[in-house]
Amino acid sequence: MNRTTLSLIAGTTALAAVTAFAALDSPSASGADTAKAAAELPVERTSLLCPAPSLSDIADTSYTSFTPVTKGTAGDGKAELRAATEQSADDTSDGTKGKDTKKKAGKPVLTPKEPGTPATGDTSGADAPALVGTADGKFAPGWTVQETTEVAAGTGRGLQGVNCTAPDTEFWFPGASTSTDRTDYVHVTNPDDAAAVVDIELYGKDGTIKSTVPDGFTVPPHTSKPILLSTLTDERQTDLTVHVNVRSGRVGAAVQALDDKAGGDWLAAAADPAGSLVLPGIPKDATDVRLIAFTPGDADADLKIRLASPDGLITPAGNETLHVKSGMTTAADLGDVTRGEAGSLVLTPTDQSVPVVAALRVVRGKGAKQETAFIPATAPVGTRATSADNSGRTTTLSLTAPTATTTVKVTASAGSEGGTPVTKTYTIKSGTTQDISAPVPSGLKGTYALTVEPVSGGPLYASRALAATESGIPGFTIQTLPNDRGLVSVPQADEDLSVLQK
Repeated sequence: MNRTTLSLIAGTTALAAVTAFAALDSPSASGADTAKAAAELPVERTSLLCPAPSLSDIADTSYTSFTPVTKGTAGDGKAELRAATEQSADDTSDGTKGKDTKKKAGKPVLTPKEPGTPATGDTSGADAPALVGTADGKFAPGWTVQETTEVAAGTGRGLQGVNCTAPDTEFWFPGASTSTDRTDYVHVTNPDDAAAVVDIELYGKDGTIKSTVPDGFTVPPHTSKPILLSTLTDERQTDLTVHVNVRSGRVGAAVQALDDKAGGDWLAAAADPAGSLVLPGIPKDATDVRLIAFTPGDADADLKIRLASPDGLITPAGNETLHVKSGMTTAADLGDVTRGEAGSLVLTPTDQSVPVVAALRVVRGKGAKQETAFIPATAPVGTRATSADNSGRTTTLSLTAPTATTTVKVTASAGSEGGTPVTKTYTIKSGTTQDISAPVPSGLKGTYALTVEPVSGGPLYASRALAATESGIPGFTIQTLPNDRGLVSVPQADEDLSVLQK
């Protein structure tokens, strides 16, 4: 993803995090080096966008918000989620200013009360809107919102979940489809006061697919637009890579992938193109796993495929490597690759490192009782990752240490309606994946959150699976857990410039 860049001017430390993550340029040096080692400080402002949850009249959606307690935050602040269709007081639908088309903001769907305690909200039916959220002060660092939808019947029936995302300018979605049994939408949400212009590019097994909308899409301020992929092309392809590129403005984006017979789920954006990738948390009882990969560069990629199992890295028989042609989407059927054990996929270059994006389509169950979820390649946990909405369903936390043994602290927060936090420590051996039953706060009432914090060792990758069986169908959804963007590195000046000399 693109990163918002902040500058330090004249030795003054300025901190802002408009998109929930910030990268800082060092100040220009005009003489001696004036910067000490960077300090990690809490972000001050965060934006999150939640897509419209469902087209089904019988869909029930819950939202869970959580901000971890973070040292060094301001004593005040607030956070809230509102319908994306509620414009700010002076905005019209085309981004111009005017008094005749003002819309009065309604009641927020969700308003957290304190960091460390989850807050919940819900909607139902097919008219539930996309949501735009902002948090500042003590609510901003690591703010996480989970959208979870249960659909009892019809296309996409089952459990669908997605982490609400920060606005950005580029997204990759390997794993989408325009096959006859799939109905896939790209949901694009614009949180800002000006219209955004978005290009949606499709790549199939033979390369670029010509779009019926070559001039892109205009997304008005404070609105969300679902775009049906099959309306962008006449070609029916089982495996597609979707590239959402923002020409002006910034948006949140996610793909809703609905299957006529095998349920459906949200496909979150994959991690930025990289030579090596980790896709954590394949369920033990997965009956079918499909790997979809794409390289956007000019060179082909050759990848070594390995499974990080509880006992170490192994190579799946018959799927030792994958050749990915430049600009073409490539897929490989891995079958029941985990064979009843915890597992994560690790992709590394066989020779030359070529940037790749990838995702897994995972199926549980058989016949008419199949259900689908997706695991995109993800970034490591880093300092801390956060997962909201862990109640009323089976929660499995999957932890992977691909290169070095890692010690990790996992904390279950207080419940939204009561309970005391609980912390446990785990050791994940090098090259392995461990599925753990997530710790539960003592005296739990309501829903709770999990924070994952590496203590020592190498990079850690994580995902969280929710499972709920209804009418014999194994409904489930998986969310990867990259860094929660709670802290930002800020170089410190040697001198205190808060007082100007006369």
